Amino acid sequence: MKKITVYCGANIGADDIYKNLAQQVGKTLAQQKITLVYGGGRVGLMGIMANTAMENGGEVIGVIPHFLCTKEIENNDITKVIKVDTMHQRKTLLNELSDAFIALPGGFGTMEELFEMLTWAQLGLHSKPIGILNCKGFYDDLLAMIQKMVDKQFLQKENQAMILCSDNIEDLLEKLRHYKAPKIKKWLGSETT
Repeated sequence: MKKITVYCGANIGADDIYKNLAQQVGKTLAQQKITLVYGGGRVGLMGIMANTAMENGGEVIGVIPHFLCTKEIENNDITKVIKVDTMHQRKTLLNELSDAFIALPGGFGTMEELFEMLTWAQLGLHSKPIGILNCKGFYDDLLAMIQKMVDKQFLQKENQAMILCSDNIEDLLEKLRHYKAPKIKKWLGSETT
């Protein structure tokens, strides 16, 4: 596992625990010689994480669409910035560059990117591990909703198991390293009425 894409907020959140988490992730990835791949912004948790990785001797690759260079403020203090034209190109390249994915706390963008990677894995388009760093229960409600999807038979347990979760970055990295992708099964309830 040499490169990990991390999805996280372009805001810093309402509590210093999120800032501290971003710093811890950046530092840990640098110490473990894992290249951080992320959205390329200088702001929010993204910027804190990337800058901390760089400060600790890490390698950081940012992928940012041209139109976001002023909103997310492109981070030129990292190893490499790759500019693309569209969000789809950004997400595709983040996938291609990485061996695994981690979601930290964030908003709509973080959720959308996390669920796109989960959907691609569910469809067999990749078999890379996907983790959630559940800082202080940030993702508890989402995990409960995913359990409801399983209970109501909209999601198979095998697909639910694709989500690796921990509140500790070192533990989550170990789970990512030992992940075995599930075999793809037929869809539940594929009959039409």
